[in-house]
Amino acid sequence: MQSRLFPESERGKADMGWLKANFSFSFGNYYNPESVQFGMLRVLNDDTIGAGMGFGTHPHEDMEIITIPLEGGLTHRDSLGNEATVRFGEVQVMSAGTGVRHSEMNASATEAAKTLQLWIFPEREDVTPRYDQKSFDLEQHRNSLVTIVTPENKNDGNALWIHQQAYLHLGIFDAGKTTTYTVKQKENGVYLFLIAGEIEINNQTIHQRDAYGIVDFETFEIKTNALSKILVIEVPMKHSN
Repeated sequence: MQSRLFPESERGKADMGWLKANFSFSFGNYYNPESVQFGMLRVLNDDTIGAGMGFGTHPHEDMEIITIPLEGGLTHRDSLGNEATVRFGEVQVMSAGTGVRHSEMNASATEAAKTLQLWIFPEREDVTPRYDQKSFDLEQHRNSLVTIVTPENKNDGNALWIHQQAYLHLGIFDAGKTTTYTVKQKENGVYLFLIAGEIEINNQTIHQRDAYGIVDFETFEIKTNALSKILVIEVPMKHSN
């Protein structure tokens, strides 16, 4: 097993007034040659978007994009004809594939929205663009990891799916709990992002908004020192082709 802590303090940051962004990996004007991606995970942005503001229409292609609202919601419009608002408790996926244009605007005119957005390289390019979203009740499954995204060929209908051998899990855990994570595919690694709380893995304390990368493992234990909200991102560490 190999592991590395990615402290919150080392993330890239941008403050545009209407947008306060934190970048786990190089993005836009922020470039860190030591933090470009983790395997097939290319982007993990932690954004606060001002009331009534957002990202105007812009293009994407050949990327699996996953949006997780932490507070509030975003209204999505795209060139496929989709228009929907994804809110706290829901998760959204968009396969950009051969190309799609979309906008993402704060759904509230009075309150800020807080979101996580992930970009994952697909296992094959030029797929037909698609959009989907789904709600997940984390409280009902408190103290366990809820699967929110799987590969298309491993999907049972209870989670969203993307064009990559990747798995995403979210969970809310009370203090003093221990849970074991088992890798789904042995070539994959895990990038764990602690949304809130404090946990320990391999005797390493991980604080709110820290991340922890693990490769070459079969299982690891997560111990919670406080009420914690955890995002586990399992991705291939290299392109399948």
